[in-house]
Order: sequence, then C-alpha cells, then structure tokens
Amino acid sequence: MYKTILVPHAGTEAGDKALNHAIHAANASSEIIILHVVEKMQYPPSFALSSSERKSLLHSIDNANDEMRKDMEKKMEKYAQQCKEKGIEAEVIVKIGDASENILRAVKNRKVDLVVMSKRRKLKGVKKLLSLGSVSRKIVENTTCPVFLIDVEK
Repeated sequence: MYKTILVPHAGTEAGDKALNHAIHAANASSEIIILHVVEKMQYPPSFALSSSERKSLLHSIDNANDEMRKDMEKKMEKYAQQCKEKGIEAEVIVKIGDASENILRAVKNRKVDLVVMSKRRKLKGVKKLLSLGSVSRKIVENTTCPVFLIDVEK
C-alpha cells in the first residue's frame, strides 16, 4: 500500500517504536527512509577573536558537526539493517540542520506516501490532548501525505 515511508529517527527508543510501526506498515515493495537530523552546533560570538582564531574556532565546530553526522550514519545503518532483515528496502539519510525543514524537504523530494514519527507531550490535563511538539506540528500542518504519530509518553 505504501511505497515510500519516511521515519524521522532521533536515535532514541521513541524512534525505535516509530520504526517498528513503519516496518509493520510496509510490504515487500515498500522502501523505508530513515532520516536523522543532527542539530547544528551554532557559532558563538567571535568578535573579540583574531581572524586566525575565529577561523580555527569555526573550523573546529564544522568538524564537530561532521563527526556527529558520521557517528549517526553508523547508528542509523543498524536500523536500516533491521528493515532489510524483514525483506524491506531501507535507506539512511543523515542531515545537519533544522529537523522539520529537513523532514518536509524529504517528503517533497522523495515523494513520501507515509511519515511515521514519534511525538512527545509535555503538558498535563486537557492541554495535553490538544498539543503536539513543534516538529510534529510543523510536519502535520505542512505536508499532504498521511502522518502517523506514535505517542511515546503514557
């Protein structure tokens, strides 16, 4: 039924639950795209540094961002292997930047049929029923494909 399923995965237990749901929703002709977005380390104010010190600092931060991306690629490959063991094609994408922007871009560019992702609720009482996290909300409000949200807090 679903040809391309996107699973935004933060490398957490909640992401594992979302991936398991995606595997159950998939069939032999489906592909699961596992997307992890590394939140980019921001550059600190550096106006008091010399040009060479600033360049060195920015280079170090860029290297740290790239190392985090590489580490997560390795971790996400293990999740892709779980899909392959079930006979489902899987692809890993790891990006650096804003999670919601990268998820929405992947939905559009990869012609995703279904997004399966976890969500967290931080509020109590009646507000809890009406709330979504900022990333979940942006995805639900800005995509036309179905979005299956896995509630990880009970």
